[in-house]
Formats: sequence, C-alpha cells, structure tokens
Amino acid sequence: MKFKIVSRGDERSNKLKATMKQYLIDFDLVYAKEDPDLVISVGGDGTFLEAFHRYAHRLESTAFIGVHTGHLGFYADWVPDEVEKLIIEIAKTPFQTVEYPLLEVIIRAKTGGTEDRYLALNEAMIKTADGSSVVFDVEIKGEHFETFRGDGICISTPSGSTAYNKALGGAILHPSLEAIQITENASINNRIFRTIGSPLILPKHHTCFLKPMVDSSFLIQIDHFTKNYQNVKSIQCRVAQERVRFARFKQFPFWNRVRDSFVAEEDR
Repeated sequence: MKFKIVSRGDERSNKLKATMKQYLIDFDLVYAKEDPDLVISVGGDGTFLEAFHRYAHRLESTAFIGVHTGHLGFYADWVPDEVEKLIIEIAKTPFQTVEYPLLEVIIRAKTGGTEDRYLALNEAMIKTADGSSVVFDVEIKGEHFETFRGDGICISTPSGSTAYNKALGGAILHPSLEAIQITENASINNRIFRTIGSPLILPKHHTCFLKPMVDSSFLIQIDHFTKNYQNVKSIQCRVAQERVRFARFKQFPFWNRVRDSFVAEEDR
C-alpha cells in the first residue's frame, strides 16, 4: 500500500510524521507523494483540510485519516499516544472506509464564459471584499426563492456543519445525509427587505444559484483558502458527485465527536 503523511509543520507534528513514516516503510509500505492510497494528516482540522485539497483530484483512489497533535480535531480519530497501534493497524489490517458528501461550487463570470469549479469538505462562505452588504437573488431548483441582503452566505456540507455553519446558528447534520445547508450571516430584515431568516437544507437533487444584484468584488472562501472574484454572473452550489473517503480502523460515532467537541465535561 502507498501512503503519504501531511504535517501541520510544528516540531511535535513533524517528529510524529517522521516516526510514522519510518515505521510504515519498515513494514514494507511505500511512501508516495503523487498517488497515495492513504493520506495521513498529522495536526488539526486545518491540516486535514490541506491534505484533502492536495489530493482532491484523486478521491476515488485515496482515503484519509487524521492524527491530532493539538486540540481535539473533529476530523481526527487518533491521538499521539495511539500512534503505535495505528501503525500496526495500517500495516496489518485492510482498512474500511466511510464516505461523506462534498459541496460543489461553480463560479461563473459575466463575460468570457469562464467558470471555476471547487470542492469543499467543510463550506463555502461568500462575502464582499469591501465589507458592504452582499445582495443576491437566491434561486432553488430554478425558481426564485428570495433576495438576500446581509453580511454573507455560508453553504456547508453535513460534515462541515459543525464549523462556520454552527457559529452562524445553523443545524448540525449527520454526514450520512446527502445534503447541503445554506445559512445566513447577519441578514437585513425589516419592512422593506425580508429573507427566510432560517437555515435551509437542500437534498442532493436540488441546486442553488446565487446571482449578484449589485456589481461587487466578492471574497469567496472555500474551506481554508479565500479568493477574490469580480465580474461574477452566478455562484452555483449543490451536492458534488464526488465523495470523500475516510479510513476507519476503529469506531468513532459522529455524535460522540459532536459531544466531545462541544459539550463540556461537567454537563454530561
């Protein structure tokens, strides 16, 4: 089996990476930067997102697993004290995988016919570059739904529903659900302007279009990176055909992750 390790870059993570790499090579596994079967993230959720995007072009062939070396990582199943056990599991046990849905974002330009396509593991966040309100016509399944005015719009995956989406008051979705969630960031609601004011959960056969009503420069954040866009005709969001594959060597139920990440010990 071929493997690759992506480290957060701090001393502890780099040391753990070196140890894991040497032991796995000693077990006759092959270290492969270009075409790994398994990508191991050592760090936090940001490191995991970096690893995902680095190999997003080969999701059908690559599975991911996380080891967290800081605070509890939502995408990390393993802690440093368990690394020896993990090495043996990887070397000796054919891993099973679970698959979670992803978000597809297509940004189309008004002129030139160009479009950029991205996959998001967590979310896409759309704001204006100058901090002014965004104004979008929101279409769902080809029908006008509302005109949104506010600070921005977050579109998240189920596995990313615990990130920015949760901070905006969105619902936490189990990642087995093939859906995306649209959550408002500080919408303007008064007697003239009105939005739904609640998160919307769209199934995989529903597509959302965001069409700018005002010429603006947009900051579009896809997971951990942000890009500035001008001349935007539309932003299309839907459940992607691709899925992310997580390698599983032990059970770690999703609701246990939620509890351990967000519920204080004394509240249990």
